[in-house]
Amino acid sequence: MHRVHIATFFTPDRPPVREESSESAANTLRELYAYPSETPRPWIRVNFVSSIDGAVSVDGVSGALGTPADALVFATLRELADVVLVGAGTVRAENYGGARVGAEGRRRRVASGMPEVPPIAVLSARAHLDPQARLFTDTEVAPIVVTCADADPARIRALTDAGARIVTAGDGQITSEGLLAALDDLGLRRVLCEGGPSLFGQLIADDAVDEVCLTTAPVLAGGTAGRVATAPNARITSMTPAHILTDTDGTVLTRWVRMPRP
Repeated sequence: MHRVHIATFFTPDRPPVREESSESAANTLRELYAYPSETPRPWIRVNFVSSIDGAVSVDGVSGALGTPADALVFATLRELADVVLVGAGTVRAENYGGARVGAEGRRRRVASGMPEVPPIAVLSARAHLDPQARLFTDTEVAPIVVTCADADPARIRALTDAGARIVTAGDGQITSEGLLAALDDLGLRRVLCEGGPSLFGQLIADDAVDEVCLTTAPVLAGGTAGRVATAPNARITSMTPAHILTDTDGTVLTRWVRMPRP
């Protein structure tokens, strides 16, 4: 079985180190990926995996790009988050169920004042979700559906009956400002966004992204998969690397934090 050895190539305040076990690597990752202790609004962290040639999926799903190091970071990020944010298209494509946290992760979350498991919050302007999907039937925590005030009432009732918590964040379309306000009202300030590309693109366009965690899998994929973010218009956001890590199998794990706003 592959043992994860993560070497720190760059952090601004520590020399390169090599972790000699999965347990010590996991402890280091929790330190490296800790959220800021104080933020003026919910902190939006985006996490993606891509191939060397930039593919974000293979045959429509990202699972083929996963590596042991990426799985460890994925679990770490979920453990640290108040909520996992995802777009409806990604929920359907990836067949999302509820978040899973191991026993030790649950213990650490409770000790820090968090519930054992973070909820999944899915964005769907029209509440166009299947009440029989795994998001509702395979979860320990009721999912949050972020939608618009004018969404179909029948769909809203069906999702409510399936156990969803309904939150509105805009009229006609979900705005990033409305989303941030809704998450703030719920006390969900440590946000982990897992995509997809359209949601990431909207957050970039609305200047709402605080950091990006990007795994580069050591493979070429080709195909027709798109970028990690897509939007009608480009917007430049200056970022700085918080760390760059590598596993012995070639996986590269980066964390980029936005430059301070002027």
